Amino acid sequence: MKYFLLVFALFHMLNICITEGQLKIGFYSQTCPNAGSIVKSVVKEATIEDPIIPPLLLRLHFHDCFVEGCDGSILIEKGENNADEHQGVGGFDEINKAKEKLEAECPGVVSCADIVAMAARDAVALTGGPIYEVETGRRDGRISSESLAKDMPDVNDSIETLKSKFRNKGFSEKELVLLSGDEIVTDPKINPKLLSEIKNFCPQNRNLDNRLPLDSVTGDKFDDQSLRNIKSGFAVLASDARLYDDDITREVVDSYIGDSSFAQDFATAMVKMGRVGVKIGSDGEIRRVEKDSGFYILISCFVICSIR
Repeated sequence: MKYFLLVFALFHMLNICITEGQLKIGFYSQTCPNAGSIVKSVVKEATIEDPIIPPLLLRLHFHDCFVEGCDGSILIEKGENNADEHQGVGGFDEINKAKEKLEAECPGVVSCADIVAMAARDAVALTGGPIYEVETGRRDGRISSESLAKDMPDVNDSIETLKSKFRNKGFSEKELVLLSGDEIVTDPKINPKLLSEIKNFCPQNRNLDNRLPLDSVTGDKFDDQSLRNIKSGFAVLASDARLYDDDITREVVDSYIGDSSFAQDFATAMVKMGRVGVKIGSDGEIRRVEKDSGFYILISCFVICSIR
């Protein structure tokens, strides 16, 4: 009888662990208290070596959240990251490095999806952007397919299509302006001087190793210069240029130029984006660097519950 009660208690504990999962600030405060600092150190080190890392990590978070929600599915090899819609997405090495360090300190605890979200936050802060707290507690998705990426905003989308795609994810026109941005293309409404520069820079074979700064004025800093570029016709992205085609989004672009609220509103939009389609509780898994062990995860959950 006592063994039955023990087994019942363990499964009851497991059930509590699963059903009480939720996104919150400090989710790993007891189970992996150094998680945030470990991710930040990896992002900082990578940024010192290559200044292009922050925008890559920010874009990786955006692409992950827009397809199947913020579940780390974009990291799965031979999955959605092979889709045309994800061409040029990078930052994978930095996420893998952070994951390896976290597995060494807190095995089976921190999800890849949370690492992507934390890395994006640190990328923003390291380029002079707003410092915001990121909610954690996401679990990793098991599904990753090229076909799922069709919902990604495309640089050739009309402004109405862009608004529709963002609206389907729960975002307003204002948040579309704050979060939008994708790939480099040539667009007929781009200032002729910039168009000539892009054509000379971009090879005919679409070599994705060639990257033109979205903002050639203050490209390594977080500021409102990209909005100023959109207004003056120097937007590198067609999808960004489209933001000035619509009365509502044009008004949003103009309102943020020189307005100190831009940084805080961007941070708020990032937190909201990080909640899109998240998997918590019993949904998804905590992915390991290579293979997961179901038994290991089960034991980990018992440990986590007992600590909490």
